[in-house]
Amino acid sequence: MSAVFRALQQPEYVHTLLNPLPVYGLALGIVALIAALLLRSGTAQIPALIIVFISAASAWPVAHFGDEAYDRVLSMSDEDGGAWLAAHAHRADKFVWSYYALAVVAALALFAPRKFSGTRLPLTLLTLVLAVASLTAGGYIAYAGGKIRHREFRNEPPPPKPVESER
Repeated sequence: MSAVFRALQQPEYVHTLLNPLPVYGLALGIVALIAALLLRSGTAQIPALIIVFISAASAWPVAHFGDEAYDRVLSMSDEDGGAWLAAHAHRADKFVWSYYALAVVAALALFAPRKFSGTRLPLTLLTLVLAVASLTAGGYIAYAGGKIRHREFRNEPPPPKPVESER
């Protein structure tokens, strides 16, 4: 058990542990939200929106621990891995805001219809559109992240490193 607690003190481990949540959780939330919309069930939309909200909000700790782990992971990476790490960090910095916006809209879709009954469908549809956009961004971010330490996934040359001020 002490090994688990030691691992949880390493930001690169926590990042790796949490990073599937914004992608896989959001994919599950999108499927649930589409099903709820097709069934025209406001009751089914609530758990779907909760899944979307939690998945989107989980991007914050993933990004935080990824930033904290950057230097340590860079020191463990080869040159190509370092280039993929820079691309991964650059992509995350550029697109993580989409998850934050999605979390806000999903929360609005959960709570606004209580006070404003006509907002349920438009906010749920907006949540779905933003969820698909965020999932696309998450896939783009993760594509580079998977190549940092896994040479077997490197089927193309690394991207050029972004200018340091962009990171």
